[in-house]
Amino acid sequence: MGEFIIKMPDVGEGVAEAELVEWHVKPGDPVREDMVIAAVMTDKATVEIPSPVEGTVIWIAGEIGDRIAVKAPLVRIETVGGAGEAHPMQTSQAPVAEVVKAEIAKPAPAAPVSTAPAAAAPPAEKPLAAPSVRLFARESGVDLRQVQGSGPAGRILREDIEQFLAQGTPPTTAKNGLARKTATEEIKLTGLRRRIAEKMVLSTSRIPHITYVEEVDMTALEELRATMNSDRRPGHPKLTVLPFLMRALVKAIAGQPEVNATFDDDAGIITRHSAVHIGIATQTPAGLTVPVVRHAEARGIWDCAAEIGRLAEAARSGTATRDELSGSTITISSLGALGGIVSTPVINHPEVAIIGVNKIATRPVWDGTQFVPRKMMNLSSSFDHRIIDGWDAATFVQRIRTLLETPALIFIEG
Repeated sequence: MGEFIIKMPDVGEGVAEAELVEWHVKPGDPVREDMVIAAVMTDKATVEIPSPVEGTVIWIAGEIGDRIAVKAPLVRIETVGGAGEAHPMQTSQAPVAEVVKAEIAKPAPAAPVSTAPAAAAPPAEKPLAAPSVRLFARESGVDLRQVQGSGPAGRILREDIEQFLAQGTPPTTAKNGLARKTATEEIKLTGLRRRIAEKMVLSTSRIPHITYVEEVDMTALEELRATMNSDRRPGHPKLTVLPFLMRALVKAIAGQPEVNATFDDDAGIITRHSAVHIGIATQTPAGLTVPVVRHAEARGIWDCAAEIGRLAEAARSGTATRDELSGSTITISSLGALGGIVSTPVINHPEVAIIGVNKIATRPVWDGTQFVPRKMMNLSSSFDHRIIDGWDAATFVQRIRTLLETPALIFIEG
């Protein structure tokens, strides 16, 4: 018998540690070669770590949420054969992006087919399942302890819950359909959700926000957008409001460059950027991420739309690189159809401004003689009041409003 040690790989230049966000095994579990045993996270990029050997897990480094130093022991595996030697992972020097893509391109081999179903978790043992699967179970009213897991080490998958529901086993309720609920669940803040929490605390504790809301008549732009979408060339993405807003943002920044800046409040230095790198707040199954459209000042409407689509898909699938998730100079926050009437967006530290998009709604507007239906939208934007005065914030948003209400101006250069 031998022992093989898998060490925490180097998941990115300058990264000294990574956070454990998911275990796929526990001590005593058998593992196959190339089987994913854990997932770690740094800078909003999640990396799956496979086992390079076959054997039995005899030790794991910690619990979900723990931070493990690069090159520190992560898992010990007992192997069959001669005396084992401690080795680092073969992929320990691979950058984050390459590790992620390698895991997508090379899935683990299928497990041997077994005719015996996996046993449901004992009542006293917490079922093994990902946070997203636990959420789906809670929303479906399913007790995970009653579900048989088909994943590695009896891990419960979403498909197992769907199969459980399809069998017609309803959630436990009282005879009248109502039942008291006394259960509680403690959820440790880990992974991307913890990063979001830390970033929000940093922003709200260090940046004095001023929020300015302005109403915009989107009727003309919506007519133009519909025409461009109906006449778009094959391969061109469908246009949303965001590409037009990005181009309006670029033009407004040309007149007020202080808005396109970052502020190092420790050093007391403001850095104004000539390049406009726009972060697009994007909701993903794991939480909020901000992929960055670089050099928006050099992109047209269609190019902006294509890049938004590409980055959003990468963010939602978890394949976005660290470079694609960092380096923004100003951010757009949009909840789409759920945008509400007004919002108070939190600035993406260390930036000094964020533009919030609310939903478009048809409302009666007085034109001087009568009420007419117009498609209206609010812009809810926040600014760092240490750097941007209220007058300058209002002037900036008013300029964006003018460009969106007269969309032909967006296409006029100079």
